[in-house]
Amino acid sequence: MTAKTDETAPEKSAADTVAPLDDDPTAADELAADELDDDLTDDEDDQEDEASPGASGAPGLGAGAAAVVSAALGVAALTGTWTGKIAAEREALIGQIKASQGGSTAQQISEIYGDAWHATALVNGVFAFLALITGVLVLLLTRPDRPAWIRAVAVAGTVLGGIGLLLSGAMYFDLLLGLPAATP
Repeated sequence: MTAKTDETAPEKSAADTVAPLDDDPTAADELAADELDDDLTDDEDDQEDEASPGASGAPGLGAGAAAVVSAALGVAALTGTWTGKIAAEREALIGQIKASQGGSTAQQISEIYGDAWHATALVNGVFAFLALITGVLVLLLTRPDRPAWIRAVAVAGTVLGGIGLLLSGAMYFDLLLGLPAATP
């Protein structure tokens, strides 16, 4: 039977490797200053790590967020927004006030419904334009080493923004679902 023996040397502590400091007071001061400098640089490194989480954290966080914003703006442009509804309601109210003062049927339809329709198209067009610009900027400014999903979401936002811009333009110029004609 062979007995296993562990012949690794025990770790030496800093106190074991340093010569006695009782004889030389300047060596003790230098050692204390070195330890203080090490502590300060460690604290500075920790503060730099905390101050810039994107540097060592998730790469492409800003580009990813911009890509998601682009896609969200594109969806908002296609489905409509609260802002568009408020603008349409305002224009409808103004149209009702103007229509109560008299006018032809065609003029009343235009004032009450047409202006509200155009206001909705204008607001949705602004959202679509913002989605398109944000998506294109992300595609142009994103470095190739970023995750692939960022480019995919930016492409989706760009496409949704382009479709929204086309539909909003068609709505605004009455190419799509124009106002009904008044029959005499």
